[in-house]
Amino acid sequence: MKTFTMYRPNAVQNALGGFDRYFESFLGDSILSPAAKVFTQALTPFTTPAVDIRETENSYMLEMELPGYEEKDIIVNVDGSNLSVSSKHEEKQDSKDSGETWLLKERRFSSFSRSFKLPENANPEEINAEFKNGILRMEIKKRPEAQKRTIQIKVK
Repeated sequence: MKTFTMYRPNAVQNALGGFDRYFESFLGDSILSPAAKVFTQALTPFTTPAVDIRETENSYMLEMELPGYEEKDIIVNVDGSNLSVSSKHEEKQDSKDSGETWLLKERRFSSFSRSFKLPENANPEEINAEFKNGILRMEIKKRPEAQKRTIQIKVK
């Protein structure tokens, strides 16, 4: 199959994902299952960055929103057919040496980890990544044998 799938090795690590899967497996396609999805999707932006994935003829394009992150904070790993993007975003603490004290602090800083199972036709050796303006763009090339080709038939 040629699709990206979320990789969740342990439901305990992602309680909301486990909650969502629990309702999906228990209720199937009933009216409550979409309600559970809406609930978990409403809370997800606080814990995981948004991702768009599209397919072209020769590759897959992944774009992840990471506002407030710096390139040095982002870690991209490929392990076999698993692609993971994570970060260790450190929150700036009060500095006793400079005499600074926070008066108001509304911005959130957190670490995240997202994992995807690459499609069978993806080439894990051919992944290019670029980080610009808070957007991580990755191009994952398809294996040459998986790309479309046209064969001309000679009519005699």
